[in-house]
Amino acid sequence: MTTENSFISPERQSLLEAYDRSDRSAVGFSMDYPDGLSSGMHCHPKAQLIYAVSGVMRIETTDAFFVLPPTKALFLPADEQHSILMEGAVAMRELLIEPTFAEKVATEARVFAVTPLLRELIVALCDEPVDWDESGRTPHIVALILSEIASAKTLFTKLPSPKEARLSRVANAILEVPSDPRSLEDWAETCGASGRTLARLFYKETGMTFGQWRLQARLNAAFIMLATDGDISKVAQKVGFSSQSAFGVAFKRTFGLTPAQARTLHLG
Repeated sequence: MTTENSFISPERQSLLEAYDRSDRSAVGFSMDYPDGLSSGMHCHPKAQLIYAVSGVMRIETTDAFFVLPPTKALFLPADEQHSILMEGAVAMRELLIEPTFAEKVATEARVFAVTPLLRELIVALCDEPVDWDESGRTPHIVALILSEIASAKTLFTKLPSPKEARLSRVANAILEVPSDPRSLEDWAETCGASGRTLARLFYKETGMTFGQWRLQARLNAAFIMLATDGDISKVAQKVGFSSQSAFGVAFKRTFGLTPAQARTLHLG
């Protein structure tokens, strides 16, 4: 693993590097982290399945942002630069998968729902040693995990990070203040471009309309607020929703959880 500003001790980093060097098709790595710790940008020579049995993670890659509750997992290809920020205490259960196996199930970063079966398979693999017995049950666990990943439906909770200077300015402002009500036409006056130009560039760079991108940014921000002790009605207002009911509908459509359920991930 290559890393900057790692939050883990040299002893634990050495342990993780042993998993990176493993010659097994996949290995599971368990570690618990306190609130607020961040990995800094780093990468692994193997593909990863990033998951937490409890707690919420905020993950950033070079071109996108993700929020991961315990109901979701993120697949990252080998050598994908990323950082992980713990939003509350997190019990991470991470899989490191040989690229030749990983490429059969996914070739790019994607989020998907973790079924009860996949959750138990992840936990089971994490209980196995890094040099697990190739003639035992573990190859079957790995095969089932890869099958579950391959058949899982991608959830469109990825928030692409626009690189064009004017779009980046708009995006950063929304990330800083999710409730910012300005339309693209409003932004056009401060960015030196027409609203039509900004709309075209936004879709070209992110694959999303401005409205879709802003909604996802608001919902991601709301999840963090809820998971770190937020009042639902106040959170809805803070991220720009005029009604709690509209917020609840959009939130559940995106994350598969109600705002109240998201809140209990931290408080319960």
